[in-house]
Amino acid sequence: MTFDLQQNAGTLWLYLSEAKARLQIQKSGRILTDVTAGVNLNDGQWHRLELAIRRGRLAVTVDQTDSSAVATSVFAAPDSVLFLGGCPGDGSGCRNPFNVFQGCMRLIRTDGALVDLIKVQQMLLGNFSDLQMDVCGIVDRCSPNHCEHGGKCSQSWSTFHCNCSATGYSGATCHSSIYEASCEAYKHKGNTSGFYYIDVDGSGPIKPQLIYCNMSDKAWMVIQHNNTELTKLKTSSGINQHLAHFNYSADAEQIRAVISQSEHCEQELSYHCRKSRLLNTPDGAPFSWWVGGSGEAHMYWGGAVPGSQQCACGLQGNCVHPEHFCNCDADSKDWSNDSGLLAHKEHLPVQSLALGDISRSGSEAAYRVGPLQCYGDGNFWNTAYFNKETSYLHFPTFHGELSADISFLFKTSSSSGVFLENLGFKDFIRIELSSPTEVVFSFDVGNGPLDVRVQTPSALNDERWHHVRAERNVKEASLCVDQHPAAVQKAPADGHIHLQLNSQLFVGGTASRQKGFLGCIRSLKLNGRTLDLEERAAITPGVSAGCPGHCSSYGGLCLNHGSCVEKYSGFTCDCSLSPFTGTFCHKELSAFFKPGTSVTYTFKEPYELNRNISAQSSSIYSDLTLRGENISLSFRTSQAPALLLYVNSYYREYLSILLNRNGHLDVKYKLAHSREAEVFRASGRNLANGQLHRVSVQRLAETLSIQVDQHEKEEFNLTSDTEFNAIKSIVIGKVLDSGEVDPEIGRLNALGFTGCLSVVQFNSISPLKAALLYPDTSPVIVTGSLSESGCGSSLLSNPHAAETTHSLTGVIAVVIFVSLSALAVTARFLYRRKETFQSQEPKAGKTDDSPETPFNTDPNSQSIISDNQKEYFI
Repeated sequence: MTFDLQQNAGTLWLYLSEAKARLQIQKSGRILTDVTAGVNLNDGQWHRLELAIRRGRLAVTVDQTDSSAVATSVFAAPDSVLFLGGCPGDGSGCRNPFNVFQGCMRLIRTDGALVDLIKVQQMLLGNFSDLQMDVCGIVDRCSPNHCEHGGKCSQSWSTFHCNCSATGYSGATCHSSIYEASCEAYKHKGNTSGFYYIDVDGSGPIKPQLIYCNMSDKAWMVIQHNNTELTKLKTSSGINQHLAHFNYSADAEQIRAVISQSEHCEQELSYHCRKSRLLNTPDGAPFSWWVGGSGEAHMYWGGAVPGSQQCACGLQGNCVHPEHFCNCDADSKDWSNDSGLLAHKEHLPVQSLALGDISRSGSEAAYRVGPLQCYGDGNFWNTAYFNKETSYLHFPTFHGELSADISFLFKTSSSSGVFLENLGFKDFIRIELSSPTEVVFSFDVGNGPLDVRVQTPSALNDERWHHVRAERNVKEASLCVDQHPAAVQKAPADGHIHLQLNSQLFVGGTASRQKGFLGCIRSLKLNGRTLDLEERAAITPGVSAGCPGHCSSYGGLCLNHGSCVEKYSGFTCDCSLSPFTGTFCHKELSAFFKPGTSVTYTFKEPYELNRNISAQSSSIYSDLTLRGENISLSFRTSQAPALLLYVNSYYREYLSILLNRNGHLDVKYKLAHSREAEVFRASGRNLANGQLHRVSVQRLAETLSIQVDQHEKEEFNLTSDTEFNAIKSIVIGKVLDSGEVDPEIGRLNALGFTGCLSVVQFNSISPLKAALLYPDTSPVIVTGSLSESGCGSSLLSNPHAAETTHSLTGVIAVVIFVSLSALAVTARFLYRRKETFQSQEPKAGKTDDSPETPFNTDPNSQSIISDNQKEYFI
């Protein structure tokens, strides 16, 4: 409402602002009075609003409870005319700087008198325009509520909005799940073991559930219950039976859906007994039974088949007492057990357990029911291959009147083709590949055809799997391809909203058999329900079940030189040529070494030297000649000097990777028996700082490169021989066979190595991995303490942390250094000698090591330190 005040005192406005009633009096652009009252007045409900004007006082009251008043010197009486709702466009002098009111008014009173709206309608009192009399035409856009899965609806005059926060769903109507349907799907996104929300039916009614995914060669879904530990039972007087009930972390509907879509499910069931019979075989009534997911009691035990009234040993014929079908049924005074896996999906999970023979004197028992574990997502790999343009699969009519979501994966070399189509009398829905770089989602719900298009920067007909997701609801339609930005088209306001289809759903083609799709379609889901493409493909000409070639899409998930291996349903990563392990060859293998720890990977002697083949030597003979090496390892130590890796040959050739006394990295090569070793020093800081460092050494003929952490790679050249002949062994830790070891290496070797080594690799050989995982089948000799450790994890430290931490230690070190400088200079005068060894610095320039280094920095020296040369160090 607005009106001018008497005596030219200004203009009064009463309007809605941020869902509150607000009163302002302005004059000449200056606000004289500003009052607010009420909250949430845009909730579509009736509210009572009262403006009371008294001399020297204004009061605004909402719903008779929320009142705001202010004293004013303005004479706030109306001049002549009241305007409600807005201003007429006839030059009346009315101004409305705010939005026009949209809504309903009733029981309008001025000075206590009710305004007769019938006279207003008859133009006998005032005038009006664009009004509906005697009816409130507000449309409640939240009734019915189109927000799904618990989304909260709010509305404006023209539309509604859904708040999907904390629902696990997204989209304009909270229709689409933000979670994957199985652990298998998470695995193929590169996820490792952990807890994940699983939404087994996507946009369907079943809620997401937090489930543990154990990512090994298979993606196991592990559903826990309230008692997975071994539970002991003792004789209780008056109690003839023990009943146990199990509450699972997922509800019954979720568990049924998980079991239904899984390829295999199992649950451990074990019974440990002493004088406590189980199934009372061979002919007695069972003392114990368990109740499955359908509520039916079962009298067979883990490892046996349904209906057999046997245990695993009875099925396998190896019970301790052959006349019984369960070990516990022998009623022995000695402890025995019957254990095995229940794997009949239709009977899982175990809901409760009844154990009966526990009341006799001397009876003791214990039981365990493990978690439910399932692997294999039949929906995720359900695939059809279309090899003719005229081929298609047909399914019953798709019903998605108000909300429809369609998702699938496709792989093709064709430039175009229709993925699916469903027709009505006028309505239709279609998704097609219109060109190598464009996917189109088309539909009509009675408002005329509408296209939603996504164009991709790279071609989609590359024989790799691509993911398509289309959604249509009463507010909008969207299309998403892979990770590219989604395309969205808003629905017309107040248009038709129901999608009415009546023909069959065609997949891979159309009813006219034109523009058919050539390639594979996988995991086709409509409103969360997966269509069984393989079942239809098996009986349809021109279509076959399954589609090979998953490594082209998922091979990139195999890390650290792991190789992708094709399977009918998916792939696995072969980590045999990688120093890493795990599902994706992502897990670092590391161990902590003590001074006496040694790992030696041995090779067979060359044929001409082979006199007594060791049973522990590699099946690879060492008579091959290496013209290059590819070495990588990570380490963490505070020891300097230290020998990190040593490789020797049957011809007294060797290479070693070590830290010198200053903690700098040296790589030492001796490839010619008649020449001295060459030492190549990587520039940089002290690496014996307790932080994790990564070293990569590569040689091809005379060219050598060394890289430490993320620093720039440094290039060197060998000047001696370039062939490494007849490798004998690879050693990490202490070299035990030190009889022919270089004297300088021998001095380092005497100290052993204290610290962490991880992901050690020499060409295709991973000696640390062999020692930790395959010590009995690999040609490795392990001496001293060695066990797998997490010390090599890159998460434990920042390799640059030493540069920014321990400042107090740094200050102390500086003080000590200054204090000893004079002594060091004096010592140089008293004891000075020239250390001799052959050394090369990086081509980029020289770095000067301190005199404390045990190696000579003179590049012209040709001999190693002799035994009678003395060394003095501060």
